[in-house]
Amino acid sequence: MLTRCGIGKLLLFDYDKVELANMNRLFFQPHQAGLSKVEAAEHTLRNINPDVSFETHNYNITTMENFTHFMDRISHGGLEEGTPVDLILSCVDNFEARMAINTACNELGQIWMESGVSENAVSGHIQLIIPGETACFACAPPLVVAANIDEKTLKREGVCAASLPTTMGVVAGILVQNVLKYLLKFGTVSHYLGYNAMQDFFPTMAMKANPQCNDRYCRRQQEEYKKKEAERPKVEVVVEEEVVVHEDNEWGIELVSEVTDAELKAATGTVPDLPEGITVAYTIPAENTASGDMVEETEQSLEDLMAQMRKL
Repeated sequence: MLTRCGIGKLLLFDYDKVELANMNRLFFQPHQAGLSKVEAAEHTLRNINPDVSFETHNYNITTMENFTHFMDRISHGGLEEGTPVDLILSCVDNFEARMAINTACNELGQIWMESGVSENAVSGHIQLIIPGETACFACAPPLVVAANIDEKTLKREGVCAASLPTTMGVVAGILVQNVLKYLLKFGTVSHYLGYNAMQDFFPTMAMKANPQCNDRYCRRQQEEYKKKEAERPKVEVVVEEEVVVHEDNEWGIELVSEVTDAELKAATGTVPDLPEGITVAYTIPAENTASGDMVEETEQSLEDLMAQMRKL
């Protein structure tokens, strides 16, 4: 999606190879099986838009040696060589890689976006992480990370997590949309946006950084953010009072509604039970059915009825 939008440069990091099980990703093709994912991705993306610059790295970012090089490319691998990148997107499927990206971004003060799809393939999320300002991945970690459980022990032999190209496509689209809003500075950039396919529910929220975060670089970024906020000049909000016209009101003139509250309530129909954020434009009042005896219809003319009245 970013390639089709004409992004300037993409740096791709992955150490895995393309397998036939990856064909539901809406991206890889069967003849690319056996190639490294970054190599196959670059080949496909260059055919889509040759104007985009690509830089691929086929290694595991969680090892010490590769992590150092990973941080170096974050700091100097921008569109102009020697400049930092504008944004990092985390599209990984394990907590170890997420923690590595989190550590690197906290140390460098690099803004990034984390994303993921659940193991049952029917929900996902995206999250904007600004070091020091918003919660990093270690501020509110999943139980597996918080309890220091080796996630490799949770995977069963021969069992693969569920995967739906629809859910991944939706989450990827939401992620790229948030990237465009952030880079091009339009609309509202979501700090956290979830997706629940079972209920078509899109929860959104914002999380502040945790002062007791286990990542020392995150705590350092929080202190720097507090200093910047303290130095920033505060904008005073001036509330202008409305000028009252004819304050004396010598003649005692008042503006009153021609309809009483009781009449207004009687003229208002029932309001249906609607989801939050949706209101009706108008209501239809119930028909006022008069109680009591009804006058029967008659075929007599008005003159005949008047003649009967005179005899009474």
